[in-house]
Amino acid sequence: MENLQETGSFKLRGATNKILSLSTAQAQAGVVAASNGNHGLGVAAAAKRAGIAAEVYVSEHVSADKARKIEQLGAKIHRVGQDPLEAELEARAAAEQSGRVFISPYNDIDVMAGQGTIAVELLQQTGHVDAVFVAVGGGGLIGGIGTYLKSASPDTEIIGCWPLNSPVLYESIKTGRILDIQEEPTISESTSGGLEPDSVTLDVCRRVIDHSVLVSEDEIFASMRLLQERKGWLIEGAAGVAVAVFQKEAERYHGKTVAIIICGGNLSEKARGELEAHKPDFYS
Repeated sequence: MENLQETGSFKLRGATNKILSLSTAQAQAGVVAASNGNHGLGVAAAAKRAGIAAEVYVSEHVSADKARKIEQLGAKIHRVGQDPLEAELEARAAAEQSGRVFISPYNDIDVMAGQGTIAVELLQQTGHVDAVFVAVGGGGLIGGIGTYLKSASPDTEIIGCWPLNSPVLYESIKTGRILDIQEEPTISESTSGGLEPDSVTLDVCRRVIDHSVLVSEDEIFASMRLLQERKGWLIEGAAGVAVAVFQKEAERYHGKTVAIIICGGNLSEKARGELEAHKPDFYS
């Protein structure tokens, strides 16, 4: 239930671990990140807790609510360009020019390790888990979870969960190199987008993911609406992806202990509207 984190997402874990790993000089200089959403919130919250300065670069399409929350946490916002990639390139350049640390949302071993603390807690709480379902975007979340479980619980199956409309890392894993894949719109906003050419997550994910499953937009919407109606939980599209894959594969895990990572609950205004309007034909 990472949607219950202070910032509404698992991203707080990786940002915290990275910031706690900084040297004294690095911490005094402050950090830089680029994000229109959960990663920016995580970096801002972790920096505030550590008492260091943070700057977050966002595109002009950042939601007013997200930008306000990032600023309320004490981070300085820079609005750059129409595309998140423009903001990231500007943020990296600013970090390099000023000698500050740039905190990537996934392409960083310390960030990935922070996300892996979820797996530590899973084993502490359950003793044993047969399978874990994790939505995949850049690969930091499943990479961290999978790396820990392959050591501490090698029998646990790691299931990678993707929206059919955005299978970038899925296809990259199959070919063994990072690809530039044409994507379609998806309610799973947090898992969409391309990967950096040198991302450390590719090799890690190839090593730790045991089974990969794609789900349609209708299946994702149906899972989100199911949890909203049965549990009163408003979850992100990415979390809906993991739930949808479990529903699709559930028969395989009958009688087993399974964990589904509800990675976040921060829906954009656009996603909220789509969820309200979308009623798949097979959903009743």
